[in-house]
Amino acid sequence: MSLTPRQIELADAALRIVARQGMRAVTFRSVAAESGWSLGAVQKAFATKVDLHTAMFARLRGSVGPAPTHEPGRPTLHAWLVELVASVLPLDEGRRDLELQGAAFAELAAHDPEIAGVIAVDDRRLLGLLEGLVRRGQAEGEIDGSLRADAVAWAVLAILQGAASQLLYDPRTESEVRELVSPALAGILHWSG
Repeated sequence: MSLTPRQIELADAALRIVARQGMRAVTFRSVAAESGWSLGAVQKAFATKVDLHTAMFARLRGSVGPAPTHEPGRPTLHAWLVELVASVLPLDEGRRDLELQGAAFAELAAHDPEIAGVIAVDDRRLLGLLEGLVRRGQAEGEIDGSLRADAVAWAVLAILQGAASQLLYDPRTESEVRELVSPALAGILHWSG
């Protein structure tokens, strides 16, 4: 989606509102107040609230949070996954804002097939990366070769999404999160059913 500089500024203002007050607080009037633009300027930039949401979603998807610094799956898949989870969970204000914004759009996705489709594609992309890393770990002998790579990837994503949601209302320190996530991921990577 191609946005004008003004639309970018307004969408970013709306995302700040979401992080502080939730999606229900986003109105043309609140975006005008947050951005310093007039109500008319907001209405001129976005014909409908759906257009504003679309721009917000595009901006959110373009936001890049921290990521592990090592090559994916290195030095071990387990260590890299712990780093991945710790780097994206809402453990500081910036990542908390991103999680709140993402959660607001996930809620909209339940009733908006277009948003749902975009989120599902992003999830499938991440699942594909994780499956590939699991297969590489299996080929290198790090992970049991009998595990289903798709099931392991799905479980890792479920832990990541569940922990992110829980940390919004029950914050923990990064060290506490690592102490919980590390054995949980080890269990998934070495599960034998």
